[in-house]
Amino acid sequence: MRLDFPDHPSTDVDPRLEALPAAAAAAADGGVPAAIELARELGAWLPAPGKDTRLRWEALATVAAVDLSVARVVEPHLDALAILDEAGLSDEVGAPTWGVYAAEGPGMRVAAVAGPDGTLLSGAKPWCSLAGSLDRALITAWVDDSRRGLLALDLRHPGVRALDEPWVGLGLREVTSGPIELDAVPAQEVGGPGWYLERDGFAWGGIGVAAAWFGGAVGVARRMFEQVAHRAPDQIALAHLGAVDARLAAAAALLGRTADQVDGGSLAGDAAGLAALRVRQVVADAVDDVLTRAAHSLGPAPLAKEHEHARRVADLQLYVRQHHAERDAAALGAQLVRDVT
Repeated sequence: MRLDFPDHPSTDVDPRLEALPAAAAAAADGGVPAAIELARELGAWLPAPGKDTRLRWEALATVAAVDLSVARVVEPHLDALAILDEAGLSDEVGAPTWGVYAAEGPGMRVAAVAGPDGTLLSGAKPWCSLAGSLDRALITAWVDDSRRGLLALDLRHPGVRALDEPWVGLGLREVTSGPIELDAVPAQEVGGPGWYLERDGFAWGGIGVAAAWFGGAVGVARRMFEQVAHRAPDQIALAHLGAVDARLAAAAALLGRTADQVDGGSLAGDAAGLAALRVRQVVADAVDDVLTRAAHSLGPAPLAKEHEHARRVADLQLYVRQHHAERDAAALGAQLVRDVT
C-alpha cells in the first residue's frame, strides 16, 4: 500500500512490500504464531524510523488493510526494535519477539529496584498483549516515587506470570491483552528515567500506530467499493464513496509528508510531538468517518453475514480507541497555544 501524494509519485515498489498482502493473509490464517513469525521477518528488514519511514509506515498500513489482528502483533514488535535501536542496543536484539508494555492502571504498579546483582522488577502491569506468547518485552517501571524508566525483560523468566482476564469485546480477540505479575525479574535499563517518553521516537512510533489505523480504514473502504461491482450505486452510495476516498487520500498525504519530514530530520523535539498529535487526530477522524459511512452505505447485511467484514469493523473500532478522542484533540490544541504564546 502506497502513501503517495503528488509531490512524491512512487514508481518503484519494493518487491517485499508487494508480497506483503499475501504474507499478511497467510499470517491471519495461521493465527497468533504465524503473526508473530511475520513480525520477526519484518523486523529483520524494515528500516527504523528516520531511515526510510515511508516504507515502514507503508508496511504497517499494508498489513493492517489485510488483517488488524496481525497488525496489532507486528506493530509493537517493530516499535520495540526501533526503541532498542534508538538506545544504541540494536546489536543485542537478535531474533526474539518483543512487546512494549507502557500502560498504567489503578492499583497496579511495577517497581524497579537496583541491587548488587542488577535491577529487579516486581509488581503488576496491565494491558500486556501476548505476554504468554512473546519472548521479551520493554516495560515501564517506577524507579522512584516520581519517575519511570524503561527496562527490557525476559518474558520466559519464572518470575513472570501472565494472568487470564476476560475479554468480552468482539474486536482483536486473538491478541490477548491481560495483566502480568512480576516477582523479582531481572531487567536491563534502556535509556535513563524519563527517556522513553522524551525521545523523538516516541512520537514517531505513535504515528506508526496511526498508519495501522489508516490501513484498517482502507480495508473497510475496499468493501464499500466491492459493493459497486454487485449493485449499481445510487447518489447516496456515490456520495459516501467520494467522501471516503477524499478522507483517505488526505490521511495518506499527511502520513507520507510526515514520513519524509522524519527522514529529513525536521521532526524532533516539540515538532515531533505536535506532528504525532496532528497525524493521529487526522487519521482517527478518517477512521471514524469511514466506519460510519460504510455502515450507512452497506447496511446491516455485511455486518450480520460476512465474518471478515464484521471482524474488521470490530477490530478497527477497538484499535483506534488507542486514540483518546477529545482528550487528544485538547492536547493538540494546548500545544498549539503554547507554540504561539
